Amino acid sequence: MTVAIVFLAAMVRSTLGFGEALVAVPLLALVMPVTQAAPLMVLVSITIAAMVLLQDWRQVHFQSAWRLIIATFAGIPVGLWFLRALPEATVKMALALVILAFSIYSISGRTLRHLTGDGLAWLFGFCAGVLGGAYGMNGPPLAIYGSLRRWEPAYFRATLQAYFLPAGIAGMAGYWLAGFWAPAVTESYLHSLPGVVLAVFAGRMIRVRNFAVVVHSALILIGAVLLIQSWR
Repeated sequence: MTVAIVFLAAMVRSTLGFGEALVAVPLLALVMPVTQAAPLMVLVSITIAAMVLLQDWRQVHFQSAWRLIIATFAGIPVGLWFLRALPEATVKMALALVILAFSIYSISGRTLRHLTGDGLAWLFGFCAGVLGGAYGMNGPPLAIYGSLRRWEPAYFRATLQAYFLPAGIAGMAGYWLAGFWAPAVTESYLHSLPGVVLAVFAGRMIRVRNFAVVVHSALILIGAVLLIQSWR
């Protein structure tokens, strides 16, 4: 079951550039504790980012990536604190409402504000760090930021991978210090690794039409799942 879930999540990540943790963590939580599911998906994220960047590093928007990464480092400790101290339902509900409001507005066809510079990268990066530290779910703030910056699909996917690699390494360091990187996490990762590699190559062969619509549709689904979880 774990291998199949991780394979599906890796396919989503390879195709869209984000979203694997939001697909996998709720499903993995059915077969393992969230404190194991989150670090497992961060290890998967590191692997996918490294594989993609070996081929697409020329398409990375480095000016945005480094700002997002630095802000994420500040957000990760806050996310780890959330994981230990705050009600999970409250954080998930707030995240779900923000994601749903943004994506429904975006997919409605109305004109979004166009961010022409990286002045707000620190805010989106910090939010991504908080969510990554708490639940291994860095993706939504980054997807929103990429949409506001109007990145083309190739730049969108590549720049997110440039972010996920160092952010994932920092996140795993945090999980290790907090005692969440258990042997069971490593064992599940090694069992899932062949499927992850296969999913990366398969996902890169998929050509997505209307990329922005697909991204926002995925975010709406993610927001709905988080909202349902927050009510349990």
